[in-house]
Amino acid sequence: MIALSTLALYLQDTADSSAAPQTLPTGPPPVGQHGAAILEILHNSGGVAIGVLVLLACLSVFSWSIIFAKSGAFSKARGQSARFIRAFRKSGRLTEIANVAEQYRPSPLVAVFNEINDEYQRQTGGRGLPRNPVGLERAAATASSEALTAMEERLTWLATIANIAPFIGLFGTVWGIIDAFHGLGTEGGATLRAVAPGISEALITTAAGILVAIPSVVGYNQLTAQLRDFAARMDDFGRELLNAIENAAAMQPGQQAAAQSKSALLEREERSSTSIIPPSDSRRRSF
Repeated sequence: MIALSTLALYLQDTADSSAAPQTLPTGPPPVGQHGAAILEILHNSGGVAIGVLVLLACLSVFSWSIIFAKSGAFSKARGQSARFIRAFRKSGRLTEIANVAEQYRPSPLVAVFNEINDEYQRQTGGRGLPRNPVGLERAAATASSEALTAMEERLTWLATIANIAPFIGLFGTVWGIIDAFHGLGTEGGATLRAVAPGISEALITTAAGILVAIPSVVGYNQLTAQLRDFAARMDDFGRELLNAIENAAAMQPGQQAAAQSKSALLEREERSSTSIIPPSDSRRRSF
């Protein structure tokens, strides 16, 4: 409907001014003409359009601050994770890793290691096979979920801004067009020259909304992809740590053999104590 109204006004304006000779400009447009036109549009915009543009500017600053902050934090966490993995694979004891784990604290792998190590210490005291391996897996899953939740903080704002920014700009556009046609009705002049400035002032808010939404969408998609990579790395590290614990416990045959022999000895003593008949009773029964 807006396009048809604009076309009708353009045809009427052309018919009214067809008798007057027009001088077409020749040569390239002056330097900075487009920038001056945008400044003029902003200067002549109404209160609603200015409010919409200010709101979009605030949303843009907020979204860019989230993008830069999260990108820096994820980059640091990625580097610390690589260093922590190297230190973990070089060391052969959990106590050594536990003593230096805080140095790699920005890495989410540290939280997974601490949770599994604490659960392992509660089950076995730091020696032998874990009594409940499923408990270690649950501890790793809990630590991974908590770390991802902390890393996802404020990311939902990017998705929100990407969704609402175009609608905020469209609201400014619709309001500006309504204002422009209301002015035409009060002035009584239905020409393209009369309605074009109002429409141009209105459409600039839609352009601003799109400019705010595009970086937010790109930033949200890129950051969520990095989060998925962190989640996969934490799952892989949790399985690797559980395998290391089981292998380290299996490499202690002497302790396991001693424990097994001790338990077997206790079992034999218990059986012998219940099966042997006292000599006095046997003599009484022989008579």
